Amino acid sequence: MKLLRLLACVAMVSIAVGRAADNELTAAEKAAGWELVFDGHSFAGLRAYRQKGPPTVGWEIKDGLLKTIPKVKGPELITEKKFTDFEFSWEWRLAPGANNGIKYCVTEERPGAPGYEYQMLDDKRHPDAQHGPIRQTASFYFVLPPAADKAYREAGEWNQSRVVIKGNHVEHWLNGRLALAYDLGSEAVKAGVAASKFAKQPGFGDKITGHIMLTYHEDECWYRNVKIRELK
Repeated sequence: MKLLRLLACVAMVSIAVGRAADNELTAAEKAAGWELVFDGHSFAGLRAYRQKGPPTVGWEIKDGLLKTIPKVKGPELITEKKFTDFEFSWEWRLAPGANNGIKYCVTEERPGAPGYEYQMLDDKRHPDAQHGPIRQTASFYFVLPPAADKAYREAGEWNQSRVVIKGNHVEHWLNGRLALAYDLGSEAVKAGVAASKFAKQPGFGDKITGHIMLTYHEDECWYRNVKIRELK
């Protein structure tokens, strides 16, 4: 009973300050056009990459969290819908030493490089971090580095990230601070792609209408409060 009273108090405080519970939207968010990508209990609106249905391996939903199951070679997850201009927001937590990411402008016609990755990494323990900032958290993976003073929280802690795309302009946000801004198709992106492992991928770095992808890199990663709004 004490626990129930405590939970009730927490809920009342959240309502009083205008915050929604996890995986729910406030009235203000709904009015602003936000939609949940993950509802906290199902794969509704998501499917396995290049497959017709939800994943049968590699992912689980437990206690309101979407979680990768490590080392079982699960598929990537993508939104069923495609997006052009949008603001995408999510909270994530990595196990120590883990690697994961979000990709946007995702196409199923280029499986070798389906989209542009907002890197999520244990910057202190994962070997990728030793290759420099272009392979660390909040980078445009392998192409452009994030700010040196990004607001990074270590593995085991929750981070909050956003990707904003309007026209060709892209922004990567981390814990309330702008970590990277660039323009798709720009000379900076072309140079970064040319120097990367994506150099031979046609159209990589150009603006397209595409899916959002939650990657599967065989490490443990948790997601909550995954939401999106289209920008006009």
